[in-house]
Amino acid sequence: MSSPIVPTLIDLPSELHGSRVLLRPYRGDDAEQVFAAVDESRDHLRPWLTWVDNNRTVEEVRDYCIRSQANWLLRSELALAIFDAGSGRFLGGTGLHNLDWELRAFEIGYWLRVSAIGHGYATESIRLVADFALSRLQARRVTLRCDARNDASRRVAERAGFILEGRLRNVSMAPDGSVSDDLVYAVVPEDHERS
Repeated sequence: MSSPIVPTLIDLPSELHGSRVLLRPYRGDDAEQVFAAVDESRDHLRPWLTWVDNNRTVEEVRDYCIRSQANWLLRSELALAIFDAGSGRFLGGTGLHNLDWELRAFEIGYWLRVSAIGHGYATESIRLVADFALSRLQARRVTLRCDARNDASRRVAERAGFILEGRLRNVSMAPDGSVSDDLVYAVVPEDHERS
């Protein structure tokens, strides 16, 4: 019988480096940059993400950043800030959520500030996180779910090499209160080896 997995003892890197992005856990001193990005992007993010209106002040965002730091240490959520590797500008967030350490199954989430959309940052970040999960964390499954109406997120998943597995009908409440379908994309080790 194998030893139980102790997530807090899993060694995690302090940064993930892509060709144009740097991903790292949030820190409390990121709050001003994160708040500016959220504030710039509220109208764009609001249809898809429920947390947007819960981050109305720098202090609320600072609380989020500190809680993210604590969750990283506990390995209960692995939220990562996305920065432009050259300029250091905060671009958005990503990470692994709904962690199942025994199965080694994780879900990727992400968002970008409006001014960073359309430059390939999301695709590069998602590939980087998926590669980290599959290679370093020995993930057996990495999923990405998006509202079926969110064409941009669908395209990012497909460009990042995720395979559409299906459509979950009437599965989510959108921030506006409407019931929505989710598309479920995933990669497994065999997909990763082929790419």
